[in-house]
Parts: sequence; C-alpha cells; structure tokens
Amino acid sequence: MTTNTADATDAAGAADTADVIVIGGGTGGYATALRAAALGLSVALVERDKLGGTCLHRGCVPSKAMLHAAELIDGIAEARERWGVKATLDSVDWPALAATRDDIVSRNHQGLRAHLAEAGVRVVRGSARLTGARTVRVEGVRDAPGVRQLTARRGIVLATGSRPRALPGLVPDGRRVVTSDDALFAPGLPDSVLVLGGGAIGVEYASLHRSLGAEVTLVEAAERLLPLEDADVSRHLTRGLRGRGIDVQAGARLLDAEVLPDGVRARVRGARGETRTLTARRLLVAVGRVPVTEGLDLGAAGLAADARGFVVPADWDRLETAVPGIHVVGDLLPPPSPGLAHASFAEGLVVAETLAGLRPAPVDHTAVPRVTYSSPQTAAVGLTEAEARARGHEPAVRAMPLTALAKGMVHGRGGMVKVVAEAGGGRVLGVHLVGPQVSELIAEAQLIVGWEAEPADVARHVHPHPTLSEAVGEVFLTLAGRGLHQR
Repeated sequence: MTTNTADATDAAGAADTADVIVIGGGTGGYATALRAAALGLSVALVERDKLGGTCLHRGCVPSKAMLHAAELIDGIAEARERWGVKATLDSVDWPALAATRDDIVSRNHQGLRAHLAEAGVRVVRGSARLTGARTVRVEGVRDAPGVRQLTARRGIVLATGSRPRALPGLVPDGRRVVTSDDALFAPGLPDSVLVLGGGAIGVEYASLHRSLGAEVTLVEAAERLLPLEDADVSRHLTRGLRGRGIDVQAGARLLDAEVLPDGVRARVRGARGETRTLTARRLLVAVGRVPVTEGLDLGAAGLAADARGFVVPADWDRLETAVPGIHVVGDLLPPPSPGLAHASFAEGLVVAETLAGLRPAPVDHTAVPRVTYSSPQTAAVGLTEAEARARGHEPAVRAMPLTALAKGMVHGRGGMVKVVAEAGGGRVLGVHLVGPQVSELIAEAQLIVGWEAEPADVARHVHPHPTLSEAVGEVFLTLAGRGLHQR
C-alpha cells in the first residue's frame, strides 16, 4: 500500500509531551486514542504507515467488501439453478470490483483521519522506538522526515499489531506466492489457488476465490478446519465448502513447494500418509499471524517479548505490563485475547479509561464473538463443548439444523445452531452457529453468554417468524423444557 501524506498531521513545533503516547494506529491504537481524548487526556498517536492499520487497509474491511461481491456472484448461480430466475454471469470486471473495494477503504480512512483530528488526537508520522518507560523516539518516514522525542506523562500504549506468519523457503512475490496482506491486491483472477491454512483467514480466502471461479484446494495441518472452534461447526463448515467444490484436505502437511514461471507446485502429505502433488496458479499462505515488535526496542523500557513474540501483561484486568504505565492492546497480546479487531476496540477502551484514572470492567475475552465470513459463515461465542468438559462442566448440549425451520429451507444451505450450557438449567457457556448470514445472529448470543443468562431467561423472549434467529430461540426453548420442535 502506498503511504498517504494526509496522515502526517503533526505540526512542526508541536509540544513533545502528551498524557498518553499510543504506538500504532490500527484498531486497538486508534480506539485507545479516541477514548483517552474523550476523557480529556492529551494524546500523541504514532503511526508509520496509514491510520487504520491492517484491518482497514489489508484485512477486515477490504476482504469483507470482496466477500460481499462473492455473495452476489453466488446469488446469480442460486437464482438460476434453484429459483428458475434465468440470470447469467457474463464475467467479473476485476478493475471495477477492486475500485469499489478501494473506495470503501478510502472513505473509511478519510473518516478515521477526520474523527481523530476532531477529537484532538495528535498524529505523529514515523517509526517509534522506546527509549525509556515514558519516552519514545520517532524517526520520520520519507514524506514526513525528521526525528522527534516524545514524553508521556501518564503512560505508553503498545498497539503495533501483527503480520502474516512466513513459511521457510516460501518468499511472497505478490503474484504466485501471496499472504493474506497482499492476496486481495495481487494482479488478476487466478484460475486455481492452493490455500495453506484452514483457520478463519484461510477459509475466507478459499471461499472468496471459489466464488470468483477458481479451482481451490484448502490444506490444513490440524485434523479439521477452524481447529479452535467447536467440532460440529468444523464438520458443517467442511461439508458446506466441499459442496461448493472446494477440495478440503484436513490433517495434511506441506512437504515442499516450488515456484514455477506461471504458478506453484507443492507436495502435500495427507491424513493417511499419502503424498499428493498439487499445482496452482497461486499459493496463498494463511498459517497465522505473529506480533510486530521489531524496532520497538522493548528492552529500553525494561520489557521483553515472550518466546512467541507477544508482550504479556502483568495485570490482565488493566492490560498493563510489568513496567507500570506501559499497556498493551490488540495483536501484541497473547491468548486469551483472540487477536480480533473488535477485541482490540474493547481493550483500547479499558486501557484509556485506566490511564484516565477510572476503574473499567476488564475485557471478558471468553465473551468476544468469533466470526468467519465464508460461505457458509460460522460464528461463535464462549466455550466449545470440548472446552466446557475440559473445565469440569457436565454440559447440557442441544443443536438444531437451520433447515428444520421455514427460513432455513428458503436459504437452502444447511447449517445449525448449537448451545452449550451448564446441566440442570444453569448458565449458557457457549453458542455456536454455522450457515448463511449467521454473523448477524451472534450479537444476541454474545449478550446471552456475557450476561451469564440461563436457558429459561432466553426462552421467555419471542423470536420473529420466519427468521433464522428462530433456531436460536428454539434451542433455548428446548433446553428450558419448552421446545416446540425438539425435546
């Protein structure tokens, strides 16, 4: 991505002291800055690239824009094949599609810049390096040269995000070998794609490329896709992806790969020990992300990253490190922080309020919803069935297929709702969904889990008919002993 000089809003001669210095202008960083400014603190936000970070420019926003276009493409096929609507897809105008995506990103970027300016957040362009527990050196970038020394009166917030994890011997070139950071911006539409990694990012990109007409092979080393989610969600997801023609290879490992003039050739060992040779125009590496701490000089402030590269808080409630006044948000945090944009928003609010002298409730990372925007979608919050049992619960578990209801039949794409609760009518521990548009159903579920509701609490509330949300209501009715369609 090219750097936009409009982000260089720090005026020459501006004061070099602020109440709070935030390093990193992604979701966690700007959330912290905005909340701190709203509470009356002066804030310097240091960003070396574009405000908004990976989520806005290379991840969440552009990828979901493209996935919406993919839904429209899939809808044309469904209209013709299932509903008798004689619609056809002539072609995909890639430049026009990319232009719409980029316009959405640009408008969000401009809005964020304006919002920070209106809030009084001072944006400093450059690369930050810690020089002490309250001091930061900022070395300017090409279009914003110079060196600044900044001092924080109250604290420093580390929000430098993450980057794609690399595989030895596979160097991304932006064309034949790509990562999730550059896959959306690689030239043209490949006719075949090999995706390494069956987590949320890999599944989304496999789904997207299939909708765009590519032959897709999805390889995951774990025994199932989305290995951190409930096993039933993984099973339904795999069935849905295979039904769309995606070659899902779970329990498979990459042995080696060779970059060819017009693509890649890879050898993969399957779950049964067999070796397959796969060729594709493009290889997409989506095997996770790693924290970005290079150049921060954590040691100068008395800090160190752990063996995985994370900066571990000494106080998880305040997200404060072992050095008082230095806090961490976003992808620099290890689990249980899930490394999701909406989690970093919540973390930023807690840190800003802490630095302002308030006592905010800590982030309940168990109650942070997780969504995969593939087709079918998955959405979950709370504990899986296996996690509940591992923590000593004897859970009551109920599931309902979406196709048991009229609206699910209308969509005709399968899916389910699964609820994990404490036995005997106790609190809800987790809600897990897979199917069309279930990302829009998870908000209700996160309130149920976050407020530690019991099935009977939910069962007395009426869900509209006909909707997919009826399945959520019906599962809770069943758990409360009042089920209409199940017992």
